[in-house]
Amino acid sequence: MTELLTGRPRPRILVAVGCLLAGLVVALLPVPPATTPAVAADNENSAVTKPGTKGKYDDFSDLKVTVHQTKNLHSQSVRVSWKGGAPTETEGSFNRNYLQIMQCWGDDPSGPDREQCVFGAGTTVGAGSGRIVRHGTGTASGSEDDPEEDEKYTGSFPFVPFRPANGEPPTTSSHDYTYFGLLDSNEQKAVRTFANGTGETEFEVQDGVQADYLGCGVNTAPSGSTPAPRPCWLVVVPRGTHEPSGNVVTGSDKLVSSPLSATNWAQRIVFRLDFQPVDEFCPEGQAERAVPGSELADDAVSSWAPKLCTATGSTFTFNRGPEDAARNEVLGATEDAPAMGVTVDPVPRTGEGARVVHAPVAVSGLVIAFFVEGPSGMMQEMKLTPRLVAKMLTHSYVRDVPYATNCNPQPCPPGEPAPPEYLKNNPLNYTKDPEFLDLNPDYADLDSQTEPLSLMVPQGDSDTTRVIWDWLKSDKEAREFLAGKADPWGMVVNRHYKELDLASNASPADYPKSDPTVATAIGNDFNDSVEYTILDLDPYTLDLHDGAVKTRRGNNGRTINYVARNGEVPAKLANQAPVPGRQCAIAIVDAASAARYGLQTAALRNADGTFVKPSAGTLQAGVGAMRPSPDNSSVLTPDPARAKGQAYPLTAVTYAAASVDQGAKDRKAYADFIRYAAGPGQTQGRAVGQLPPGYAPLSAKLRKQAETAADDLERGDPGSGTSTDEPNANGSGGLTGGAGSGGTDSGVAGGGSGAGGTGSGDTGGPSSGAAAANGSAPPSSGPQQNIGQAKPGITPGDILGVIRWVLLAVLFLGGASGLAGPVMLRYAQRRTP
Repeated sequence: MTELLTGRPRPRILVAVGCLLAGLVVALLPVPPATTPAVAADNENSAVTKPGTKGKYDDFSDLKVTVHQTKNLHSQSVRVSWKGGAPTETEGSFNRNYLQIMQCWGDDPSGPDREQCVFGAGTTVGAGSGRIVRHGTGTASGSEDDPEEDEKYTGSFPFVPFRPANGEPPTTSSHDYTYFGLLDSNEQKAVRTFANGTGETEFEVQDGVQADYLGCGVNTAPSGSTPAPRPCWLVVVPRGTHEPSGNVVTGSDKLVSSPLSATNWAQRIVFRLDFQPVDEFCPEGQAERAVPGSELADDAVSSWAPKLCTATGSTFTFNRGPEDAARNEVLGATEDAPAMGVTVDPVPRTGEGARVVHAPVAVSGLVIAFFVEGPSGMMQEMKLTPRLVAKMLTHSYVRDVPYATNCNPQPCPPGEPAPPEYLKNNPLNYTKDPEFLDLNPDYADLDSQTEPLSLMVPQGDSDTTRVIWDWLKSDKEAREFLAGKADPWGMVVNRHYKELDLASNASPADYPKSDPTVATAIGNDFNDSVEYTILDLDPYTLDLHDGAVKTRRGNNGRTINYVARNGEVPAKLANQAPVPGRQCAIAIVDAASAARYGLQTAALRNADGTFVKPSAGTLQAGVGAMRPSPDNSSVLTPDPARAKGQAYPLTAVTYAAASVDQGAKDRKAYADFIRYAAGPGQTQGRAVGQLPPGYAPLSAKLRKQAETAADDLERGDPGSGTSTDEPNANGSGGLTGGAGSGGTDSGVAGGGSGAGGTGSGDTGGPSSGAAAANGSAPPSSGPQQNIGQAKPGITPGDILGVIRWVLLAVLFLGGASGLAGPVMLRYAQRRTP
């Protein structure tokens, strides 16, 4: 009788059962994620929560404040939230019960003193009140003197000076803006607590590069010692209903004292902030090599730079700027003047000039970021169509040009300056546009005194600007509006932009501000002929990053207010900071800067009418909608007319471009840069050397292309021809191995052969949408195919998933075979005579 019958298990039965149990365990194990998670310093991992205390007059002991990232910081925003606060009382502005937040420096482990804090740029929250917030007591008249105040901060004009970290002299008056002012202070004068006792804000922290007077992240260790980056502090001062004198503020009255007053300062809640080092992090004496290029790669390269020093033995200096300038440097590179540029569009080959290799290094995109304070907090969502953005870019709203008043519809009251005739029937701003409100009904509840700022855009020409215009021209509604056709509600394009023929312009590379209207400065009480123009009303941002910073501050830097101190004339135009609780800013920025400063991003309508927000997944799907550039088939060019499903329409890939006509050492150094960027640099995370938020990892196919380009560059010879910048006649071939108009180099399934349609039921206009606009051949006329749901290429998670199922099959087969043997043996014994 077998052991199967006697109950004594045989070894092979134990093995078989073990295989089956192991298979079950493997089946239940989760598949690792497709992207490697961040291994260090995620924002929530360094969150700190602290309570308030009972004060001299107001009790803040139920208040709990959380700063959601306190380590591994650079110039960025951090989320601050709280609960247990008293609801803010407002009557036109914040009167009582709010928080005041500031950044301070200080080497004392217990925290900063008042003279080390950035606060006091301008007046307090009461618009036009003229109260100086660096007063130590409360008012210049002494009507709200603080009995706890140190005598050195009292007198007829009391103030707390600011003492900078860099050793410069302290400020000499409450009006001394030597170190920070309205346009660069990150202080938050008043932040609202809602009816349920909670609140939330994004606070912009500044490192020692952006604010040397704070010195955050600057090495404080002696020479030769282990570097010790200076920490800084985030200070929250809760305000209640009392002044330091004990007076209770009621009704329409407002708190007038400064958070720097001794009694108020005693209630502060202090959080230590640890910054990444900002000093030179590369070893001295290393060879330095220039890398000029697209701002879309700026945050990625900045994160990689410290690791590149040790990984490659070279110091790379990245200078963000116009892509055309980077292309010129690449074309002019020699052994004596080496260079590698980062661009979106390819570097053209000129005649018999040196061959240039192109290696994909980062997937990102442009976004429309916003900071809008609504009645219940920061607005989280916004949907935009190409036509809505076309309206913004052409200054077609009444308040987007000088002479814009609230008298709409017409006529204006007697004596009120009327808006220009050509805009008189248009909405005041985008939040009053029926098209916008149909998509975003929550914006109808904005405070009536909230004034939306114009859409901020960067100055100068850029490859990224063409991406925006191509998106607009790929949409029938937007094209028709730019050409002069009214929208269904009767809004028309600003005539000064209609004359630019933007609907058919092959490839605009800038954002024109063409309206010549001027207006008398606001608040002109001296009847001077001080006027402002559209550039005063809506100034350009320095770049995409600057647009993100200005959006976070809710201030575009407009200078339209008349200022005449002590009756002096002629006066000047000045900026007036937005009132807390009514900030409404919007800008075109890059996805990485938006993520860095905690900005909300609009969902944009793509070619099949889907509203898509930027994310790693939608950016990767956006790459799948691209096509090989007609100028260089190894470079993918954005094609918004093909972006469907979950494909984000403003996706872009940045390429490291380098000439093979450089010295061997330089070629190798730049090749090592590419290898790091396409290798370890694609690990997503916030730590130094990783791929920051706002980027999507390169697909396996793009990474392979980068590695091949790096090898080709290092060799310095023509190689196998796989990296040639000569496109095939049909627009395919080259290193991308493209599939014509429907091909993709991202590992995302191709978009079909006929992805040339536009949104909104477009049947007119150029047959190929954006493709026709930049001179490429139109796609074939086959049936359209939605590519937004296409799966990305094989990732580590996919591979491990396949291995799991193979292993599972082996284990189950092994277990089944192990048990089948004894069963068959027993069956055979029964049948044996």
